[in-house]
Amino acid sequence: MTQKSLLGTSKLVAFAPVTDSVKARAFYEGVLGLRLVEDQKPFALVFDANGTMLRVTPVDKHTPAPFTVLGWEVESIEATVKQLQSAGVEFQRYAGLNDSDPLGIWTSPSGARIAWFHDPDGNVLSLTQF
Repeated sequence: MTQKSLLGTSKLVAFAPVTDSVKARAFYEGVLGLRLVEDQKPFALVFDANGTMLRVTPVDKHTPAPFTVLGWEVESIEATVKQLQSAGVEFQRYAGLNDSDPLGIWTSPSGARIAWFHDPDGNVLSLTQF
């Protein structure tokens, strides 16, 4: 007997904790180009991430996770990395993964190409070209 997923047909809502809403808005809206749907001060900045609601939520203290918390699938990772670099985004390099690639892009065993960067609060974000 197969069990139907209770959430399999529900829309996902993503969350990102931040300590400075002004910097976060400038980054997510101005640099990444997400559309601000609503500024729900003091609770959240609500963005449309191509149909997924992203709630950028202010917190008093934040210790960033050492792994990716948000990622985007892109058609051309090189073009997207270069565009973000021109907007001041610095891409992360990890020893043995992407340290030798000029743009900091890693090719995974599956062939997916991935690049990592941080938001102003140090949250790890990624780009992936499958």
